[in-house]
Amino acid sequence: MFIRGHQVIRPDRLATLYFFHPLRRLLRRAPAGIPILMYHSISENPESHKNPYYHTCTSPRVFRQQMEFLSRNGYKTISLGEAVRKLEVGQPFQAADPLSSGSSGAPLVVLTFDDGFEDFYTEAFPALSAFGYAATVFLPTAYIGDTSRKFNGIACLTWSQVRELRKAGVEFGSHTLTHPQLRELSAAGVDRQLRSSKEEIEGRLGAPVASFSYPYAFPEADQAFRQMLRNMLMQAGYENGVSTIIGTADSSSDRLFLERIPVNSSDDGAFLAAKLRGGYEWLHALQLASKLRVTATALS
Repeated sequence: MFIRGHQVIRPDRLATLYFFHPLRRLLRRAPAGIPILMYHSISENPESHKNPYYHTCTSPRVFRQQMEFLSRNGYKTISLGEAVRKLEVGQPFQAADPLSSGSSGAPLVVLTFDDGFEDFYTEAFPALSAFGYAATVFLPTAYIGDTSRKFNGIACLTWSQVRELRKAGVEFGSHTLTHPQLRELSAAGVDRQLRSSKEEIEGRLGAPVASFSYPYAFPEADQAFRQMLRNMLMQAGYENGVSTIIGTADSSSDRLFLERIPVNSSDDGAFLAAKLRGGYEWLHALQLASKLRVTATALS
């Protein structure tokens, strides 16, 4: 069984498991897209100072259990680029319900890891390899060095580890240069964060970088900033990207700001299953409402 994070009762878990997910299944509303899971650190950090909803760490034991769950239920991992191509041409993505008997076809999932932590190399990658799963890791390149550097007190990957993982099939994308709040920077500062990180990874790996991950909460309510950022990403040569918008990526998604599903140690089997099947998407309405309030306050 999965371990509940500190046995804390999460309102979002209760609402998902006992109302929104059952309602979706009753209405036979399966998600019409591909779930993109968002991980950060794979470590034992209890994050006791945070509400479990905001946790970004997943213990190695729980992470392996989650990978076992995906494997047991027939999930196949694909890259971000492949997911975008399938979304754009409207290919079938998954079985009607891989958790129900009689379903056919392999459900798809994308695994992403932000912040470039070294525990991806020591903890996540061995578990992924055991199940033949692919992943994309997003690097804040100022914290990736020839020797170990730390971001938020956690050791990050070194370039030699990145190259080794690349040879083993792991994809890498940009998570900016210094992981700043991009909205607080000038346009020139934002452009530098996008281009410098991309150029650094490409120079180190000798391969193009197509993917970008937005740091911190994505300001989807700020349309002017969103359009500026989109233009900059395209001009810098990015082809796809992910955000912290909660949801399942589908044919209506912006390929540069794809929705993701946050995962941490609190996600037991039932909760993870509901998230994968669209049962967590109700939370996006609350997420967006909160951002709209912040934007309105800033403009008042």
